[in-house]
Amino acid sequence: MDLLSLRCFQVVARHEHISRAADELRTAQPSVSRTIARLEAELGVPLFDRRGRRIHLNRHGAAFLLRVDRALAELEDGRRELADVARAGGGGEVTVASETLLTLTGLLARFRAARPGVDVRLRQASADTMAHLLRTREADLCFASQPLAGPALESVVLLTEEVLLAVPRGHRLAGRDRVAVAELAGEPFVTPGRGHWQRVLAERLFDRAGVRPTVVCEGDEPGAVLDLVAAGLGVALVPALARESGTRDIVAWAGLASSDARRELRLVRAGGAYASLGARSLADFAVGYFGDASARAGGAAGGGGTGAP
Repeated sequence: MDLLSLRCFQVVARHEHISRAADELRTAQPSVSRTIARLEAELGVPLFDRRGRRIHLNRHGAAFLLRVDRALAELEDGRRELADVARAGGGGEVTVASETLLTLTGLLARFRAARPGVDVRLRQASADTMAHLLRTREADLCFASQPLAGPALESVVLLTEEVLLAVPRGHRLAGRDRVAVAELAGEPFVTPGRGHWQRVLAERLFDRAGVRPTVVCEGDEPGAVLDLVAAGLGVALVPALARESGTRDIVAWAGLASSDARRELRLVRAGGAYASLGARSLADFAVGYFGDASARAGGAAGGGGTGAP
């Protein structure tokens, strides 16, 4: 049993698909299959259930994966710790994940100006994938607008803000302070795909109001939502900070009459993991940056006619 075999198993277990795992590992499918077969023979139990060309992690594989994740994470922590020692006097490195990278653009612009020696790497990922990236140490920090599953994860709230209704200019709801969710029944709705925090929030609000959203556009590009609203395709839930961006004037805004129409942005990391110099630097900087952003958003909400419900 060697590290390459364990890494191969880890990737296959995540995808439950040989060809996708082979693509990520940049190796041939037969090689991946042979590696898994050798590992199973060495362990004496099957790790996957096979149904034709499909494979599924079984209970033995799930139990083994927990140990493999922990072992490889410890080794990665050791690599990062020694890397910090080796670049004594340097800025270090940090890998960051977020549901949408738009959340990080302003932060990283300020951070790179203040800490030019830190090597920052970015990944866009769903909530489930971010939790996995933290457990396997493929990410140091995650910026999440919904809870990430995992008992070993630690988080700190960076920002709590109102979620507003973005509507096309001239829309019947434009400028309203308190729009009941029930009033949105039948309105064409623009939203990111299932699993994204805005979609999760929308489904919760509509469910409580006893109405179903008429989704006319969904996808994996949250940054395109305002442009789609401006084009007249529908309305959307958008965090209040979006009004401070350069695109705020292309749509009109309304407040929602719901105390649940809020976003809580959290900085999440793996508890007990080695925090690299770069990760510590960015985490500290993010706390200050989003604290300032929250204060700015509060001022804007107070003067913009769409006060918190």
